[in-house]
Amino acid sequence: MSHPVGVRTTCPYCGVGCGVVVSSERLLAGHPVEADGITLSGDQQHPANFGRLCSKGSALAETLDIEGRLLYPIVDGQRASWDEALDRVAHGFKKIVAQYGPDAVAFYVSGQLLTEDYYVANKLMKGFIGSANIDTNSRLCMATAVAAHKRAFGADAVPVCYEDIEVADLVVIVGSNYAWAHPVLFQRLAAAKQARPEIQVVVIDPRRTATCDIADLHLAIAPGADAYLFNGLLHYLRREDAIDFAYVEAHVEGFAASFEAARTVSSVPKVAQVCGVSETQVSEFFRMFARTKRTVTIFSQGINQSSSGVDKANAIINVHLATGRIGKPGMGPFSVTGQPNAMGGREVGGLANQLAAHMDFSDAANIDLVARFWNAPHIAKAPGLKAVGMFQAIASEKIKAVWIMGTNPVVSMPDADTVRAALKSCELVVVSDCVQHTDTTACADILLPAAGWGEKDGTVTNSERLISRQRAFLPAAGEAKPDWWIVTQVAQRMGFAEAFPYTQPAQIFREHARLSGFENGIDFENGVGFENKTKRAFDVSALAEMDETQYDALQPLQWPVNSQTPHGIQRLFTDGKFYTPNGKARMVAVTPRLPAVATDADFPLVLNTGRIRDQWHTMTRTGKVPRLNAHLFEPFVQVRARDATSYNLQEGGLAKLSSRHGTMLARVQVSEDQRTGSAFVPIHWSDAFAKLARADALVAAITDPISGQPEFKHTPVKIEPYQPAWQGFALSRERLDFPDTSYCASSQGAAYWRHEIAGGSIPEDWLAWARSAFNRCADWGKSDLLKYLWLEYRDAAMGRYRAACLHDGRLEAVFFIAPDQRLPSREWLSSLFKKSVLAAADLAGLLAARAPSGTAADGGRIVCACFSVGEKTILNGIQAQGLNSAEAIGLKLKAGTNCGSCLPEIRRLIARQA
Repeated sequence: MSHPVGVRTTCPYCGVGCGVVVSSERLLAGHPVEADGITLSGDQQHPANFGRLCSKGSALAETLDIEGRLLYPIVDGQRASWDEALDRVAHGFKKIVAQYGPDAVAFYVSGQLLTEDYYVANKLMKGFIGSANIDTNSRLCMATAVAAHKRAFGADAVPVCYEDIEVADLVVIVGSNYAWAHPVLFQRLAAAKQARPEIQVVVIDPRRTATCDIADLHLAIAPGADAYLFNGLLHYLRREDAIDFAYVEAHVEGFAASFEAARTVSSVPKVAQVCGVSETQVSEFFRMFARTKRTVTIFSQGINQSSSGVDKANAIINVHLATGRIGKPGMGPFSVTGQPNAMGGREVGGLANQLAAHMDFSDAANIDLVARFWNAPHIAKAPGLKAVGMFQAIASEKIKAVWIMGTNPVVSMPDADTVRAALKSCELVVVSDCVQHTDTTACADILLPAAGWGEKDGTVTNSERLISRQRAFLPAAGEAKPDWWIVTQVAQRMGFAEAFPYTQPAQIFREHARLSGFENGIDFENGVGFENKTKRAFDVSALAEMDETQYDALQPLQWPVNSQTPHGIQRLFTDGKFYTPNGKARMVAVTPRLPAVATDADFPLVLNTGRIRDQWHTMTRTGKVPRLNAHLFEPFVQVRARDATSYNLQEGGLAKLSSRHGTMLARVQVSEDQRTGSAFVPIHWSDAFAKLARADALVAAITDPISGQPEFKHTPVKIEPYQPAWQGFALSRERLDFPDTSYCASSQGAAYWRHEIAGGSIPEDWLAWARSAFNRCADWGKSDLLKYLWLEYRDAAMGRYRAACLHDGRLEAVFFIAPDQRLPSREWLSSLFKKSVLAAADLAGLLAARAPSGTAADGGRIVCACFSVGEKTILNGIQAQGLNSAEAIGLKLKAGTNCGSCLPEIRRLIARQA
């Protein structure tokens, strides 16, 4: 298949780092490009995805409009010039540093930044302001893996590559809904398993997720029990003589202490008891691991987001070191990162406990090296505050100024209500973002418009150490500027112009590459120069002399990229030598610990949080795409049937969840996919899209003592039915505002907005209430409200009300109210907003929500976001057309034939009908 001609860039979502090709007729003709008319496809030549894209990546072209964008600087609520805004930021930070010292200021940055942005921000804070108070939202997703890698390997170095997943004979997936969180990698694994059915897949997760669709074994272990399981596995491997003692003797230290620690809960019955699964399942997993040399263990947030996450990650790494399963094809522990440039942030020192180029504060020589390279005599000498500690310091007024770049901590941080209060009271809050209205921008004194995806230029590094170019193909919206430019301008205004001369991102990358190789030569004398290995793992010095043309044409490659490996390298540690003083990897003695806070009579359920298939972070980008909102359109809480019965919850009803820190409201899903005693809620909803739906408002600010990563996967909560006085929904052409509701979840559909609503008190006049919601919207352009026709239906005895608003025969809004959640389907009603004038038959069925005879059947809730194929359409295909396989449904209905993320759900529908 020929490759489309266009701009090659990378996707801005997860850590897979998929290549994307963007093209348009104007682009190909060499003309300036606008968002309209752009086509987008997976890059078939990019080694991360080979043309595959997930539902989110496939919809990127639909996110490029400027609706909701922050288009110009805003200072104290008023539009300002760039000079005025930048001067205010520089003056504010200088004033506070002069009065209180450098540790009174902080930067909180993001894995959404490009490496060049990250580098400049880190250099300014640590090198020239002189504080290490710069941390990143990547702290929330991968700091644990960083710490575990450094303990085991002596460096934050991911040893494997994506190809290893495909050539392995056993893939163990721990604490990751891989199918939804990293869909393209999951599809690569699924394709490999289809080609080689002998590949075995084990999923270790308290929930049964879509990832289990290809699992040969699912261990639904008790939340937090991972270290017990892997310690038990280590003991089993020793007992069954499955340890590679020759490898351990030559390349590993710490085996004896690690094995001794693993003996505390060692037998299969004990492991099964602690983990809450059957002995048969534990034995089968242990046997599979022991007898399969080519094994990759993938771990993610279920491991990382824990108060003992570093130990859990090291327990996983231990079994690979003990069996010599590292540095060879199809073998190794694999941390998959959550964000597109979490790895790039690690490379430049974006974490508060790091310096640049994978150096850190534990070595005075590293501090001196970076200080000399930057010519920064006042460089920070000690680690700064990690994310949770940083916002606690803001709350206690130790930090008096904070600059937040490209992230939304009022939604994503644990104890989110306290974070919001801290920012509201902070002396100076600067936010640079591409979105104007978020929960965090509402707390800002100064807003700086940042360039968005498609407008900025630089590099990113994915989960397998692959550096790729992210290229601009759109002009910046409004007055938006790249993050590196904004930081550079502030640095210059603070008096550091000589150290921040940058006018192009290529200049920054070259400096970053030079620093990675600076005094990073082979050091045989101190035992580190094994087989041409440099002293520090991260080294891209071979790229330090690229000119602008070479930088622009840079092709994907995996670090290290130096004189020994000028084209990069797929796997690390192939020589069995590591970045420790003696060149040996370290097994770490792990004493498993239960989660920091246990459930009790007041808070009896374990709350787990995570992602869903079609949304990303706090939905500022994906929430704009109607087809990404159609699958799961409002916040939900998933519980097992037994718990639903115990707590009087009903499928489709509303529930109130409470912890010691906050509350949220969510729609109930009853599913046997949950463990008894557990509940799951998604992380994505914020005040921008739903009322009282921020999951992280419930989560305690408890962290791993080593990594500082919060415990998002184990929050004790209580749950109870929320019984409003009424429930309902409204569909409208423009977004409506319902300030008097107790629950409101809004999502954008095709030509309409959907509002799921509930209230604690019944209005005296429903029509006046509906008209008030309608009239509050400022974007209708209504010059004469009398031209709007209102149709009503009332059933006071049953507590039901329905209304529709039309203008010149065109539907503008509908309102359906009931005493409970028994409400009509929204699908046919939503289709009416695509019509310029309603037919008589449509009007006749409008308030009954009943489609006229002969109307195309209601397709039901969307299952396939790529092709907008609904559940009812798929079920009809199964029942009426005999489509009894996912392949048959794909051929007939197209569902599942693009990104494949919906295939697990399609197979479930087939199984349900069978």
